[in-house]
Amino acid sequence: MNITRETFEKSERLCSTKLISGLFENGNSFHTSLLKVVWSKSPVILPYPAQITFSVPKRGFKLAVTRNLIKRRLREAYRKNKYLLYDFLNVENKQIVLIVIMKGDKVPDFPEIEISINETLKRLIGQIKDKG
Repeated sequence: MNITRETFEKSERLCSTKLISGLFENGNSFHTSLLKVVWSKSPVILPYPAQITFSVPKRGFKLAVTRNLIKRRLREAYRKNKYLLYDFLNVENKQIVLIVIMKGDKVPDFPEIEISINETLKRLIGQIKDKG
């Protein structure tokens, strides 16, 4: 029985300001009910198939405590469901970088965020297939 650990390591996080600014300049984007996603193929070789960062705007959520709560929930939902994306990217032998931005002004509960992350990952896989 081969059980893979559901982890979210530092090297899976997108921290490079060059990559993030390049992502906003010439990345692909789409919207779901809760999230906006900006993604592109990675210009550099990454240790994992995808690097991701999460953003919650100060405009919608004034308190840092609230923004941090939402980011924690987003990271946890991604950590538990990233195997969908990783399996696809490993088969296709591709690497991507992406940023997930929270929309709205109410704090969603964890099941709602998890459903939205699943929807987002499936839609992202579809877009990667279309773009080739």
